Amino acid sequence: MKIQMWLYASLIAAPFSLALAGEQSDHPSTTQPGNIATPTAQKRSLYDRLGGVYPIASVVDDFIERLLVNTTLNANPAIRDARAHVPKQGLKFQVTALVCQVTGGPCQYTGRSMKTAHARLNISEQEWQQMLAEFLKTLDKFSVPAAEQTELVAIVNSTKSDIVAPHRP
Repeated sequence: MKIQMWLYASLIAAPFSLALAGEQSDHPSTTQPGNIATPTAQKRSLYDRLGGVYPIASVVDDFIERLLVNTTLNANPAIRDARAHVPKQGLKFQVTALVCQVTGGPCQYTGRSMKTAHARLNISEQEWQQMLAEFLKTLDKFSVPAAEQTELVAIVNSTKSDIVAPHRP
């Protein structure tokens, strides 16, 4: 499943959301007593570094609420229409499952691809930037560490070409 699929739920009703694929990688060797170099444990997944599903659900809840009242996003009639057809509780559930999955957690996201979900929303660059600003406010509110914020924003940005309408500035 593509990393870009995680944004579906938040973007269909608002237009945008969060996530990042947690990668497992080895840290460089460390020197142990006796000067014997041994590899350290694998890097923890982003899911684990974010604290698991409950903190992720709290962040998603705040983020979606911000998107639902954003005046720039609400000015787009296609976004308003999509929101009218997707209950926010279901949206929050889907986004939480998606973020959980793509960050290395045990959840399974079952929504549509980013491209399919956003095809009719006519999302502009300005709307994209508003979503990012709201996302960063939420991450700051929950004191998400800078390294994890950087990972999350990079994944969100990787979905941009499937979400922002090419003919809109």
